[in-house]
Amino acid sequence: MGIKDRIPPALVLLFLSPAIGELLSGSSPPNEYFTLFGLTILTALYGGGALLVREIKIRWKKGAGSLLLLGASYGVIEEGLMVASWFNPNWPDLGIMGVFGRWLGVNWVWAVDLTIYHAVVSITVPIMLVELAYPEKRGQAWLRGRWLHGVAAVFTLDVLFGLFLFNRVTGYTPESIQIGFAFIIAALFLYAAHRLGRGWVVNLNRPVRRPLYYLLYTFLGSVACVAVFYILPNIVPAPGGPLFVVVIGVALILLLIRGLRFNWRSSTDKHRLAICVGSLMVLLLLTPIQEFDKNRIDDTRGMIAVGLVAVFLLLLLYREIKRSDALKVNS
Repeated sequence: MGIKDRIPPALVLLFLSPAIGELLSGSSPPNEYFTLFGLTILTALYGGGALLVREIKIRWKKGAGSLLLLGASYGVIEEGLMVASWFNPNWPDLGIMGVFGRWLGVNWVWAVDLTIYHAVVSITVPIMLVELAYPEKRGQAWLRGRWLHGVAAVFTLDVLFGLFLFNRVTGYTPESIQIGFAFIIAALFLYAAHRLGRGWVVNLNRPVRRPLYYLLYTFLGSVACVAVFYILPNIVPAPGGPLFVVVIGVALILLLIRGLRFNWRSSTDKHRLAICVGSLMVLLLLTPIQEFDKNRIDDTRGMIAVGLVAVFLLLLLYREIKRSDALKVNS
């Protein structure tokens, strides 16, 4: 029995989602992430959310499109409800987006950006990677009975605790109407995920290309998203600028998704891995920049090591997929 057979996929996803969403992104560098408090809060939030999203997707028998929508719902719960960064004008990570795009008490550009980020990076990519590592369990539920109820309870308690904690730490308490607004948006994403057809992402008329194409496609798409949400706000004029950025950003995401609607039935795990790697490549390339960024007030030591470990693990997964493909050919 190999080591993979002794570690359930749910446990891997539990720790992988926060490792990508917070650690690899640099939002919580190693000295912040690898603490009892950081690991507990972030694992319950990201890992619990990713597990619940996947279980909903499996039980609803949905595809990649619904997975993205469920990930967006998670992003609203984290940023709109738990930490209230959607509404707090002094949220430390906002930068210019604390004023650029703020209207009716909502940081609109930030809200759209973080919803997209969590949908793709925090939820969809970790789930795809773990399913690639456990292909024999890809269509199975990973949580049942008390384990499912326990994860749901821990996730809910973590969100409520975070809402209380961040209110005290940041000194900002969202209004009831703001909490209600975020809750409604999260519910709408959930409803859309339930309504979207499983085969929506499949386009039988578009043949599949080589995996390298999809790696470059998602990488360049990620670069474009960074340019739209983090460069344009510093360039376009304030009057009308935020609406322009939001429209361009949403249109870009829809265009990128449209480009990934191909004949998935003729694709391989190498194609899925290429999409994941391309989506993470910007974060991987930014790890050395983050470590030596003198403008950051937090301790970013260890970010290069985080990036190298991530590359190593992705290469191991590629080797495993390649070995599995070779066995299928020879069998």
